Amino acid sequence: MPAMASRGRGRRTINEINMVPFIDVMLVLLIIFMVTAPMLTPGMVDVPSVGKGRNLPKVVAQIVVNKDGSLQLKTPEATRSMSQREIGEAALRWQKNQTKETAVIITADKGVMYDNVVKAMDALQKAGVQRVGLSVKQGG
Repeated sequence: MPAMASRGRGRRTINEINMVPFIDVMLVLLIIFMVTAPMLTPGMVDVPSVGKGRNLPKVVAQIVVNKDGSLQLKTPEATRSMSQREIGEAALRWQKNQTKETAVIITADKGVMYDNVVKAMDALQKAGVQRVGLSVKQGG
């Protein structure tokens, strides 16, 4: 009978993490990083810089996107209000009539919905206008 009594008690499992091996591993990793960190050579990343373009356009037209979504085509000759459908063809006609190198700049206030700017860019692209740029501040 005494043998059976000892069998009934059994071992209890411990539900705790043994921290000593965990701390040992962390200390070994800390030492490894402390030894290897000074040996690392700092790398240089070549970031592209913004500079003056070589082929700057001689004549620039501006497409102004207003807060209400209306568009204006400002050329050195005149300023005309146009619809979304007309702006691409008008800009292409203006660009083809120029003898010098030209560009079309899209200008908008910060309060304009970006969707209106994208629609203007899309109209210019569909019309085949070359050298389209974006301006961050409204000129004028």
